[in-house]
Amino acid sequence: MSSGCRRPEHIAPPEVFYNEEEAKKYSQNSRMIEIQTQMSERAVELLNLPEDQPCYLLDVGCGSGLSGDYLSEEGHYWVGVDISMAMLDVALDREVDGDLVLGDMGQGMPFRPGTFDGCISISALQWLCNADKKSHSPPKRLYTFFSSLYSSLVRGARAIFQIYPENSEQLELITAQAMKAGFTGGMVVDYPNSSKAKKFFLCLFAGVSGVLPKGLGTETVDRNVPNQVQFTGQRSRFKNMKGKSLKKSKDWILEKKERRRRQGKGVRADTKYTGRQRRPRF
Repeated sequence: MSSGCRRPEHIAPPEVFYNEEEAKKYSQNSRMIEIQTQMSERAVELLNLPEDQPCYLLDVGCGSGLSGDYLSEEGHYWVGVDISMAMLDVALDREVDGDLVLGDMGQGMPFRPGTFDGCISISALQWLCNADKKSHSPPKRLYTFFSSLYSSLVRGARAIFQIYPENSEQLELITAQAMKAGFTGGMVVDYPNSSKAKKFFLCLFAGVSGVLPKGLGTETVDRNVPNQVQFTGQRSRFKNMKGKSLKKSKDWILEKKERRRRQGKGVRADTKYTGRQRRPRF
């Protein structure tokens, strides 16, 4: 899941990273526009909105308004929220149709209960997993965001987040806080066997449990590569999470052993996780 290059959220806080120079790329780079539009189209598809009916949608991390352009083309009304003034300035210059709000998603969504028929977010949610200030607690900021979002959605609505998860622990952190806030749903993985086309979409249901959509490109999927990860109101799976890494867990130990094997280092047999018996000591 992690990328070989340095991730943007490791370079600077979003309001700093997305400066005027970076913001211009989102209105001038044709490849970036194409990718953003494709992911927005997929997110709207996963929203499963009523056909031929305009909806009022929220775009979290709207940036320069590329996702909003697609929402407008589909006949929907929308409000965009972003922490970068530079990105919102580009959206204003482009005269997007949606309303724009400057805000930090980690401080919650400032909207009345039941305002929106759905929510999309492209490449923004993973930024909340970073602590850019001493006062930042990723679990608390995620919970604040999800709980306020849950309130601002009509019951039965969906929220779709396209994300670039750094690792499995980050996914656990995000889904645990979403579930704590009242959402159900799960992760939909498109093209799970492709290193380039693979995309993660967190599909959340507000108020009711829906059927998790199937990921694209899964007709010939490897049985060992999941394209859905569903969670419900059951909290036992995450009861020891508390926003921290699952250090010393089974998955953590097995992953560490595999890394050592790839590095050519010795790996000690362990009866608990490998099934191999240690020799008795006399």
